[in-house]
Amino acid sequence: MDPQARDFFQALLETPSPSGYEEPVQNLVRQYMADFADSVETDVHGNVIGCKNPAGKLRVMLAGHCDQIGLLISHIDDSGYLFTQTVGGWDPQQLIGQRMAVWTTDGPLPAVIARKPIHLLEEDERKQVVKAKDLWLDIGAKDKAEAAELVRIGDPVTLELGFQAMRNNLANSPGMDDKTGLWVCVEALRRASLASQTLDVALYTVSTVQEEIGLRGAKTSAFGVDPHVGIAVDVTHATDCPTIDKRQEGEVTLGGGPVIYRGPNMNPVVVDGLLGVCESQKIDHQLGAIGRGTPTDANALQLTRSGVAAALVSIPNRYMHSAVEMISLDDIDRTADLLAQYALSLAEDADFRPGMA
Repeated sequence: MDPQARDFFQALLETPSPSGYEEPVQNLVRQYMADFADSVETDVHGNVIGCKNPAGKLRVMLAGHCDQIGLLISHIDDSGYLFTQTVGGWDPQQLIGQRMAVWTTDGPLPAVIARKPIHLLEEDERKQVVKAKDLWLDIGAKDKAEAAELVRIGDPVTLELGFQAMRNNLANSPGMDDKTGLWVCVEALRRASLASQTLDVALYTVSTVQEEIGLRGAKTSAFGVDPHVGIAVDVTHATDCPTIDKRQEGEVTLGGGPVIYRGPNMNPVVVDGLLGVCESQKIDHQLGAIGRGTPTDANALQLTRSGVAAALVSIPNRYMHSAVEMISLDDIDRTADLLAQYALSLAEDADFRPGMA
């Protein structure tokens, strides 16, 4: 992996981007893509769209969402404690005992989330599953007046951000969902732009917003780009750890390469093309199956305008939507290669109609 590209990945993970509050990370994406994209634009929704060879007849869109799950300040009580609403899908148990950051206009404000100590819990309380609405943030304020000087209603909150390298080229961090996919799409555009082979298609990389609250950025950006082919890159559940049912989720391992999904949300011509690149370029990969429209940007892409030839390529991720989401750096590197090589393999007159190619 190119050192500058690795630094960019770490910077993405250390930059906050709760859904609807993606501006800081999008600034980073714009600056980075400007070095190799022919154009970089931002739409009214906040999606950042980089393109190489915009004159190409066939338009290919890679989508990775930049937003992450978070919280939103909704109330400050008289003692200066902060109460929140959730942004995206949280397991409240993941929040207990976490260090957090409130992203104020003056920068990050340290906070913690905890609960009554185990020593003080009644027997019935110990059996209860905590609810997000019953948790609070403690910023160390002495009262409401002090807290209100620092925090405004509507300020976003994230887990304490940070990248941690691990053995076997693994890494953990909050926000691997989906800054891994975002990095892959940006890196694929960079690698395609540097390749000696001619790029015959218009290749768009879109850093989409608000995926965690309804695939919103993919819907609007895809309408604007109007791609013929749309590939979403997101995370998927790694099943190489205890308690995951491989019979339903499949065999998905960290370090096993990108997961290429098959199912009704996926265009078979695109899927076959991706698999063909894996074979010709000797890229390790895994297969996944899903029998419905996926809860990813691929679903929005497929249903744009009169229809798009859609696919989903996923990064294996352990412990999704937690403070310790874990991925393989080898997997994201291979996935960037796969998508760059796939774009370079396409002819401008390619036909993606099932059964007609």
